Amino acid sequence: MKRIIPFCLAALLILAGCSSQSASSTAESSSTAEAVSSEAAETASSSESATSEEPVTILVAAAASLEYSFVDELIPMFQEQYPYITVEGTYDSSGKLQTQIEEGLEADVFMSAATKQMNALKDENLVDADSIVNLLENKIVLITAADSTSPVTTFEEIGNAESIALGDPASVPVGQYAQEALTTLGLWDAIQPKVSLGTNVTEVLNWVAEGSADAGIVYATDAATTDKVTVVAEAPEGSLAEKVIYPVGVVSASQHQDAAALFVEFLQSPEAMAVFEAYGFSAA
Repeated sequence: MKRIIPFCLAALLILAGCSSQSASSTAESSSTAEAVSSEAAETASSSESATSEEPVTILVAAAASLEYSFVDELIPMFQEQYPYITVEGTYDSSGKLQTQIEEGLEADVFMSAATKQMNALKDENLVDADSIVNLLENKIVLITAADSTSPVTTFEEIGNAESIALGDPASVPVGQYAQEALTTLGLWDAIQPKVSLGTNVTEVLNWVAEGSADAGIVYATDAATTDKVTVVAEAPEGSLAEKVIYPVGVVSASQHQDAAALFVEFLQSPEAMAVFEAYGFSAA
């Protein structure tokens, strides 16, 4: 009996040790499984959060000279980055868009072809002052039809054209710049009998391209969109008091402030600026 008892005790101790090791192993496995499960849950939650943005549509009110770059390049690029945001655009003269916003147009972002309209809306608290960025610079150019035999080759010679197309200075920034440059050159009053006023820069461009006007003044970026016109001159140095600046900002009444701010931020990105430069703009 004395020999059997130690043997039994040893066996019992071994069995107890195995049981303890098994329990410990089970506990470790359970702990590991819980950790994996927790990590998987966090990953799933993070993934769900990234894709759970509510769909939203914003309206961008932008100068007519921005339409090609926005529609063909920039809006698709932005929507690829933010698939839950749909961007719609309305394009016209900055003065008309200013009036529409003042009258209640439910725009979320406004981008003007001049600081005048943006400043007016800012002063009326209709555009968030802190959101405004002077983004781009453009040039004012004199154009004729590509097949024209017009003798006009400089701004100073614009009076030699039989008919002249200009934007309406009352509402069209390019018309305001044209008026300023031609007034500085002492030509504005003399050319009035030959002038036809367009409601936006695209209309002026088309009149010259189609031969309805012998010469016109548009933005360099608009002239670059067609081979039907020729740029004969840039506005002479000193004829404009300020550069042609395009500001952008978030409309104060926007119901989608975050999405609108994302779009304004995107327009400042290197990728967006590269597109603008390809269309003839430069950084302000």
